[in-house]
Formats: sequence, C-alpha cells, structure tokens
Amino acid sequence: MNITELLVDLHIRENEATARADELRNQIEYLSAALTEIEARLADLATTRKIIAELSPTGTDLYPPESSTTYQTIVNAFNQHPDQAFRARELHELLDMPTDEASVNITRSRLGRLTRQGFLTQPRRGRYQKRT
Repeated sequence: MNITELLVDLHIRENEATARADELRNQIEYLSAALTEIEARLADLATTRKIIAELSPTGTDLYPPESSTTYQTIVNAFNQHPDQAFRARELHELLDMPTDEASVNITRSRLGRLTRQGFLTQPRRGRYQKRT
C-alpha cells in the first residue's frame, strides 16, 4: 500500500466516523428532548397526586392494591434489620432488586405508603426504618 492509498483509506474512515458521530449527536438530541418532556410530565403527575391527596378525606386509600409479595419482601427486610434505616436504593441492593431510577422510585412510593400505614418510620429524609 502506498502513501496515497493510505491517505485515501484514512479519509474514508474519517468520513465514516464523522457520519456516525453526527448520527449519535442526533440521537442524543432526540433523547434529551424526550427526557425533558417526560420529566415535565412526571412533575405534573406528582403535583396532581399531591393535590388530590390533600383534598381527599383522611383514611381514603388512594393507591390501588399492589402485589403483596413485593410489600411482604420489603417488610421482611425491615424485620430482619429492625434497627437499621435504609434508603430505597440501599434496600434494592440488599434485596437484589433492579437499581434503575424508575424501580427505585416505585419502591420509594411503597415505602411512603408503608410509613403512612404505620409499619415504618422515617427517622431522616429519604431513610426508612421499622417502627418499634
């Protein structure tokens, strides 16, 4: 291979890499816009839920019943560690549950519900512990 062929080959590879970088930039732009949109939607839904919870009579169960297995797993973990306070992510790691943000947020909701029902306490913001 002579120098001219090598330079042509390098130029072709550079053009391919540039094209791929452009594709990835476009994907990032699209995903960033989609993420911004869904985060705004989540904020709206959270606000709506809080307003409805404030307006609803006390003692009303706003949340549909979920799998008792998941709740039982969470309660069992707190029963095994009664003096320990957990963050939602730490609980996921302890129970070998997925640690993606969506799964952890669902568990945060479950922990809040268990706190409202009197099974758990919240000694510090974001930490949950078995009620003694």
